[in-house]
Amino acid sequence: MEYDQLKLDNQLCFPVYAASRLIIREYQPYLDELGITYPQYLVLMVLWEHDGIPVNDIAKKLILNTNTITPLLKRMESMELLSRVRSSEDERKVIIVLTDKGSKLKEKACDIPTTLMAKLLDGSIDVEELKRMKNLLTHLIDMLT
Repeated sequence: MEYDQLKLDNQLCFPVYAASRLIIREYQPYLDELGITYPQYLVLMVLWEHDGIPVNDIAKKLILNTNTITPLLKRMESMELLSRVRSSEDERKVIIVLTDKGSKLKEKACDIPTTLMAKLLDGSIDVEELKRMKNLLTHLIDMLT
């Protein structure tokens, strides 16, 4: 039996995984300047868009389990980027709120996407191809979730 289905070159998952890792690597110098990791950056982006939301909403938006995101949020709280507050309506819910420090990082981070997009466009991929790729990946994510 040949097992072609197990060859790395025949996998969809590997180029997606490799591209993700390489893109995150490009983010790292900018995130290092902010003193945050890529997962922390993702949490901050969710909160910059919707501050004061439950942990479950952040986990859902980032497609993470709450047991994965809870230690991340605790670490970010110790860094004084956010605070965790029990909901007054339902004390089982924990609401995540940006601190001033977390809010101020938004201004420092606002150029990161543009800078990284410019790097990508220096290559052989144009804006329309990147948009199509993002749309295809979003569609794939929607199908898998």
